[in-house]
Amino acid sequence: MFISEASCLVNELHVHSTQRAPHIVVGITHPQTCLTLTGRLRALREAGFRVTLVSSPGELLDRIAVREGIESIAIPIQREIRPIADIVSLVRLWWLLLRLRPDMTEFSTPKAGLLGTLAALLAGVPERIYMLRGLKVEGTIGFKRRICLAAERMASRCAQVVLCNSQSMRAEAIALGLAPAAKLKLLGAGSSNGVDVERFSPGPSDVRGRLGLPREAPVVGFVGRLTADKGLPELMEAFDTILQAEPEAHLLLVGWFDAAEDALCAELRSRIGSHPRVHCTGFVADTAPYYRAMDLMVLPTWREGFPNVVLEAAATGIPVVTTVATGSRDSVVPEVTGLLIPPGYPEAISEAVLKLLRDPARRRRMGEAARAWVVEHFANERVLGLITAFYKSLLASAAKGEQARIARDLAAVPR
Repeated sequence: MFISEASCLVNELHVHSTQRAPHIVVGITHPQTCLTLTGRLRALREAGFRVTLVSSPGELLDRIAVREGIESIAIPIQREIRPIADIVSLVRLWWLLLRLRPDMTEFSTPKAGLLGTLAALLAGVPERIYMLRGLKVEGTIGFKRRICLAAERMASRCAQVVLCNSQSMRAEAIALGLAPAAKLKLLGAGSSNGVDVERFSPGPSDVRGRLGLPREAPVVGFVGRLTADKGLPELMEAFDTILQAEPEAHLLLVGWFDAAEDALCAELRSRIGSHPRVHCTGFVADTAPYYRAMDLMVLPTWREGFPNVVLEAAATGIPVVTTVATGSRDSVVPEVTGLLIPPGYPEAISEAVLKLLRDPARRRRMGEAARAWVVEHFANERVLGLITAFYKSLLASAAKGEQARIARDLAAVPR
């Protein structure tokens, strides 16, 4: 009789749990990263998840939460190493997860990845995902490299799945020994969001008119944070060479000066602001018309996870020059959708840009190939569909495992 009643209770609890929307907490360090979650959070919600976004406080956190139709909670998290502040953030994350009792967590960016996955482990969250969007350890040396590497390994160890943003990111994570290969997952061809190929598509733009750019002038573009890691010092040096060969050229910088560890020096910021052929927009909410104003885009980055800006430019039908750095080399089909160059070489930037500026027919062919490639592999419906299906499969596997455990426990009860 006892076993029968217990079995009925377990079945009732299982039915109740399946009727409740699975709860996922998505955590990042800084609200600026919220921009990379646009579409992803909504897709999770529309797939039946209850979604809570956690980040340091900021206007973008609130704005993205409203736009995506999800909950948001602000917890201060420092980007840099701050032992006391980091312990306080860890305790706050742990307490939050104890209170929310989510079914799953997905933490990304270095600091939130470490503190969030550790807090999730301590809080007993059933499914813990570390989203590897980039490797801060790349480009560091000495003691700082050891600290960054230890943090990445700890975050990976606390998670059950490490979801990699690109093929080269997964390969690098294996080489660095962040986690066993079986734990490092790549969905499809990569990318965390994919691209809205309808929004980012070829077409007219009023940007040149608004910025005073001549209609026929060559326009080289850049989209992203204006920082040293994104290659802005090399790009500015290369642009001087480009102007010598193409005196009518303009450089369109669509982005903002980020006050991060790799912030640009005051001298370079001043030079960008005063250069008559460099146009800096600051933060732009809708970048689509800006891509259409460019003849090509350059991303001379030192490190990436998988640069969505390259995919957006490609979907708009323009070729891209980017580097062979981890992550960025996956975003271009070399000599087909764009050109790959080594990071840190202004002469390589100028050579590649001039090669494309002087060959309009090649730019057109590359742009057409780039859009076709993105539509086939990175349309957001495809990428986000893979993500939501994968997360549901993790929860389903966990539920089956729990049912099997309960059944074993019941079978062990003396009759």
